[in-house]
Amino acid sequence: MVSLNTPICDFGWKAKEFNLLGVDGEQWNLSKAKGKSGLIVMFICNHCPYVKAILPRLVNDLAELKKIGINAVAISSNDVVNYPDDSYKNMQKISQKEAFSFPYLFDENQEVAKAYDAICTPDFFGFNAALELQYRGRFDSTGRGEPSINNERDLYEGMKLIANTQQGPKEQISSIGCSIKWK
Repeated sequence: MVSLNTPICDFGWKAKEFNLLGVDGEQWNLSKAKGKSGLIVMFICNHCPYVKAILPRLVNDLAELKKIGINAVAISSNDVVNYPDDSYKNMQKISQKEAFSFPYLFDENQEVAKAYDAICTPDFFGFNAALELQYRGRFDSTGRGEPSINNERDLYEGMKLIANTQQGPKEQISSIGCSIKWK
């Protein structure tokens, strides 16, 4: 397992269009996915220990953010030949088991991950209502450990700020995770 950090937020970078199959059998694109206050595009996968560690908290935070107009999509771009745990069928199982309130999309040819310059899982891109990047940082201060009472909910707080002001926090800490498994 190779751990990588994401680059710092490139404020104002425009979201790249996508058209991907979701585990719900529907095709998803930016206009269908975005919320009235913004959108989180995140790259995750089923087998990554970083993603597994945050998944229950992530599902909860994204459900809360949806109430204030911030929608989310999760995208899995890993090579499923060498990493079969990340297959579309297994994506469906995880989405159902964890009760995802957001679309989980399959980037089979990895073009969307490349267009976003995604580095690792998880990799979070937080956009405002104009689909301008305002957040590219970590999920929270706990990472793979158990949350402490002082856990800083960076993604949640950053996206709340974006919902209220359309501007992201100036100080952001990069995400860390497993490398995307390229073909």
